[in-house]
Amino acid sequence: MESADEDWEMTTQNADQGAETEKEDTDEQLASIEPEESPAKTAEKTAEEAIEVAEDVAEHEEEAEQVEKQAQTESEASRYTHGLKKIRTGFKGRINALLANFRHVDEDFFDDLEEMLIESDVGFEAAMKISDELRDEVKFQNAKSKAEVSEVIVEKLVDLYEEAGKDQDEELHFAEEGPTVFLFVGVNGVGKTTTIGKLAKRYKDEGKKVMVAAGDTFRAGAIQQLDEWAQRVGVTIVKKPEKSDPASVVYDAVTKAKKENYDILLVDTAGRLQNKVNLMNELEKIQRIITREIPEAPHEVLLALDATTGQNALSQAKQFKDATDVTGIILTKLDGTARGGIVLAIRNELHIPVKLVGLGEQVDDLRDFNTEDFAYGLFKGLITPRED
Repeated sequence: MESADEDWEMTTQNADQGAETEKEDTDEQLASIEPEESPAKTAEKTAEEAIEVAEDVAEHEEEAEQVEKQAQTESEASRYTHGLKKIRTGFKGRINALLANFRHVDEDFFDDLEEMLIESDVGFEAAMKISDELRDEVKFQNAKSKAEVSEVIVEKLVDLYEEAGKDQDEELHFAEEGPTVFLFVGVNGVGKTTTIGKLAKRYKDEGKKVMVAAGDTFRAGAIQQLDEWAQRVGVTIVKKPEKSDPASVVYDAVTKAKKENYDILLVDTAGRLQNKVNLMNELEKIQRIITREIPEAPHEVLLALDATTGQNALSQAKQFKDATDVTGIILTKLDGTARGGIVLAIRNELHIPVKLVGLGEQVDDLRDFNTEDFAYGLFKGLITPRED
């Protein structure tokens, strides 16, 4: 009987111990559970986390944007370096030829320098100015060796190049509202129509609604050439049969651009009529029609010049500048000339900003002009960096 009582007592003790152990385990589990946060506290925490995530995303986006921008800058500079290779090589060869028989800096040396600069298409006035300033600079720097004299020549060219374009507006200007109108002028054969086609593609790719106007109704094939560009790029063209009145073509294009909310209108014009007077009168008439319909237009009057024609291009620029309000220069075929001093001549003598340059034959080789990239591409390797 005692044995049964002992068994019962042991059983109840075990049960009590088990219950106590289970209670302790439950208490521990309850203690480990964090108290439930209030809805306000939870919302605050969520907001803080969202802000942290947003800041982290913004930081990474900024870093990515900087990397992309740097890559684009390097790519743009490399385009100039490649496109101006022929000019740079030719210029370096002229300096080397100048210094081949170098003995010392005297009047014969400066006469040869002036001739070399004129051959490089910098223009007579610029050549005289550079030669005069170099006389003082060479003496000031006490340049004696070929390397030192070469360094001074190129440094002075860079200085004059930057100084001549210091206050020039090299940006293309667009309408704040309504159609932007660019009027293109220039003699036949300089790449005017091709430039219009390339720009039409650029702006179409940017998502703009683009139209071109075939205002050169006198040159055989001009309308067809622009029509082919319009079809290739996928933009609207306004045209009429050859020998039609150019002003009527431009009028139709401007009114259509206004009515149908086009973003960009690029207007081609004739490069030659019976004589210069007729040509200039026609350009003035076209410009009056554009301004009458859109008072702020044309937003740019862009003169296309062929860089390979050198001083002839400078003469053309002077004539067109006298006839119409040229706002900028498009310098085509820069990759095809070994001279290239025409940019300095244009800046020094005409004070018209270069706004677009052709660095090759591909569609995207028409680039916005950039002073620093151009100077780097033109003089790269010709100046030895100096130690501070």
